[in-house]
Amino acid sequence: MENDIKSLTILGSTGSIGRQTLEVAEHLDVKVIALSADRSIDLLDEQIRKFKPELVAVYDENAAQKLKERISDTDTRVVQGMEGQLEVAGNSGADIIVTAIAGQAGLEPTLAALKTGKRVALANKEPLVCAGTQVMQTAREYGAEIIPVDSEHSAIFQCLAGTIDSRCTKLILTASGGPFRGMTRKELEKITPEQALKHPNWNMGKKITIDSATLMNKGLELIEAMHLFDMHPDQIEVVVHPESIVHSMVEFADGSTIAQLSNPDMRQPIQYAITYPNREPSLTKPLDLTAIKSLTFEPPDMDAFPCLRLAYKAAKLGTHACAILNEANEKAVELFLNKKIGFNEIPSIIKEAIDNA
Repeated sequence: MENDIKSLTILGSTGSIGRQTLEVAEHLDVKVIALSADRSIDLLDEQIRKFKPELVAVYDENAAQKLKERISDTDTRVVQGMEGQLEVAGNSGADIIVTAIAGQAGLEPTLAALKTGKRVALANKEPLVCAGTQVMQTAREYGAEIIPVDSEHSAIFQCLAGTIDSRCTKLILTASGGPFRGMTRKELEKITPEQALKHPNWNMGKKITIDSATLMNKGLELIEAMHLFDMHPDQIEVVVHPESIVHSMVEFADGSTIAQLSNPDMRQPIQYAITYPNREPSLTKPLDLTAIKSLTFEPPDMDAFPCLRLAYKAAKLGTHACAILNEANEKAVELFLNKKIGFNEIPSIIKEAIDNA
């Protein structure tokens, strides 16, 4: 099967995934049709001048007006607010829309992208966490193709060769364990935001880095996997794998387990979402297995990191509980980053929100 992706749109182009997607687009010589961002107009200005998109959306209206003035010498049209985000998502005319807007703010643009009936490279977890049934139904209704970009879900997608096999009995999501693997809950009491933002393997945005430190990122991923691959939470296992080389595994009825391995580089799953079903030379350095020497796996410590247990609970309770989990986590992470609560208070706030739902 040939890949006919010649142009793309990026929702959230100034974030970590957005920036790496632009690297991949340049590498593959794929035309950038449209971009969107929240308010980072300095970087957006640079992206506009380099990639020359036809359309750009800036959520913050004041920032949008400033950008219009700054790029008045270009042919790029600037739109603003949520209406602008939806226009970029739904009317850019690109062959693929990469959705990388962080948080619940990404839900409406993701739905708009799916309604185009085009390929959507899904890089934000929250739409599936908060409205998984609606997202998957919308994709089916409009004939859109969802290709996951998260390294774990891309790995599962690759292990399944893009087709859900009824003989698949378990999905195994790997987690690096974050910067505090092996620490007790008591030892975590004095953790600072600066310490939590130092991920051992990945370079990500602040919110997702904190989620990785609490293991909530893995909890959100299991909810996402549940919808993407039509699996029950009990069929999804999380294992800690500190090397971040095995990105996920799939177990089958005959006892076989298939894994996807690569160096920890988000440009690999981004590129695969664009080129699928083809594989092209990428910017990711190939593995040197003799240099790695060993791969280790261990169960997650859900006593020290209860966010993962809370995510399993929400997944079994249903969509409403998952939405509450996500919203409470977003608020708790913001409070922690602003040094208004401690690290261990993040799961406490989330638990209270779910219990009171």
